[in-house]
Amino acid sequence: MKWIVVAFFASTILAVVWYRFMPVWVTPLMIIRSVEQVGDGHFPTIHHSWVALDDMADEMPVAVMASEDQRFLEHHGFDFDAIQKAVKRNKKAGKKKFGASTISQQTAKNVFLWPGRSWLRKGLEMYFTTLIEFVWGKERIMEVYLNSIEMGDGIYGVKAVAEYSFDKSPDELTKRDCALIAATLPNPRKFSSKEPSAYMKKRQRWILTQMKYVKWK
Repeated sequence: MKWIVVAFFASTILAVVWYRFMPVWVTPLMIIRSVEQVGDGHFPTIHHSWVALDDMADEMPVAVMASEDQRFLEHHGFDFDAIQKAVKRNKKAGKKKFGASTISQQTAKNVFLWPGRSWLRKGLEMYFTTLIEFVWGKERIMEVYLNSIEMGDGIYGVKAVAEYSFDKSPDELTKRDCALIAATLPNPRKFSSKEPSAYMKKRQRWILTQMKYVKWK
C-alpha cells in the first residue's frame, strides 16, 4: 500500500510537471468520445491541434473568463463565493443543478480525469487543480484549457473550432467570434458556433457585455 501511494503521487506530479512545458496532444475525454463514436457506428474523428496562447486572438481568454470564470485571476483554483451561490441556487432549483467549476478545475478534469460526478473523481479533481495552480500558473492553465476544451462534436481547442466554424486561424478571430465560441461551452455538443441559434446569439451579446469588465493582461 505504501508503494502504491508513493507511485501515485510520483506519477501524478511528474505528469503535471511534464505538461507544464509540453503540449497536451490527447485527453481522456477525446478517447472516451472516440469510443462513443465507434459505439454509435461512426468512424472516430478528433479535430485538434495545439497552438500557443500568443497565437490566439487576445480576446479569447477574456471571452471564456467572462462566460465561465470571471474571478479566474483572483482565486487559487476554487471560487468559494461561486460555490456558495451554486449551493443556494440548487436548493431552490429542484432537479436542475448549477455548477461552480472554475477554469482551473475544468482544465484539471479535461487533462487528467474522466467525466462524472462521483466523490472519487471530485476528490482527484481537487488534487489536480491544486497541483496545476501551484506548478503551472494562470497563463499556462489558460493555454492548456483553450487547447483541450471540447468545442463541438469531435472538435477540441481554439484552433480546431476557429477553422471549423469560422474558416479562420486562431489569431484572426474577432471579439464577436470569441464570444460566440465561449457561448457554446456549457454544452458544446448541443450548441454550435458554426450555426448559432437565437439563444446562442443572446448568450453572445451577454458575454460581449461581460467582457468589458474582465481583464486578462
